[in-house]
Amino acid sequence: MTLPAIVAARRFDAAAHVPFFIGDERVGWIRAFDVDALRRWPSIFSIDDVVRLQADSVKARTEALQEVIGALFAEGKIPGWRDETYAIRNDFDAPPLAFIERAASRFFGTMTYAVHLNGIVKYRDKAPQLWIARRSDTKATDPGMLDNVVAGGIGSGFELMPTLVKECWEEAGMSAELASTATPGRTFHVLQSLPEGTQAEQIFVYDVSLPPDFTPRNQDGEVGEHRLARMEDVARWIEEGALTVDASLATLDCMLRHRWIDEDACEGIGVLFDPPQI
Repeated sequence: MTLPAIVAARRFDAAAHVPFFIGDERVGWIRAFDVDALRRWPSIFSIDDVVRLQADSVKARTEALQEVIGALFAEGKIPGWRDETYAIRNDFDAPPLAFIERAASRFFGTMTYAVHLNGIVKYRDKAPQLWIARRSDTKATDPGMLDNVVAGGIGSGFELMPTLVKECWEEAGMSAELASTATPGRTFHVLQSLPEGTQAEQIFVYDVSLPPDFTPRNQDGEVGEHRLARMEDVARWIEEGALTVDASLATLDCMLRHRWIDEDACEGIGVLFDPPQI
């Protein structure tokens, strides 16, 4: 049986979406039933078989999107305003084509980037365990679900390790010195349909070895609690769908690399290391 998170990570129907273009580059996917909401801005979007943002500079595109996103948010079509800026780009190292409010990235289906950290505690006399977080009930996405000890989106102007260090302090009270010892795992590509739109995301996985006397302490109110869990319990939570899709993938990557589970238990996961072919 394929795990629910692996199935969900590519649960996407391109036929139910309209490609979103900036210039000649497809940068997102808009649900077909959301396209009509954009027709009131003919000077900003050209709409036929695709939706194309017509402005020809980063500044003009960003300003045009700000106008549209503000109106859609006021109408309830874009939920969970974050007041965070994301760059629109199909590759993490590419120059931005425009900037967008984080809450609107799923409405437009633009590529986002995130870091996820597996917090591993190793012992001399028993099996290793993982620190698992429970997301706050007030989170805009996946409230109350289980998550990695640290996870966060990469905002405009931030690189991988600075984002990880920042999130480690905010979500777990982890010092920069300890966070900087994290080592990279693999990278996942998620493309899934969600109630708020499309999650097109690249997830950079990291591991950190935590001292047995370390206890995570949330600083920003985004984590409801932390729990130190046995591997078998974490595996069961993944199978039951109690962890978020993103956290499930990051945790499975950790377990596979450390050979704590067999690849047979993760049927289909290999395809998620490559960008979706659409």
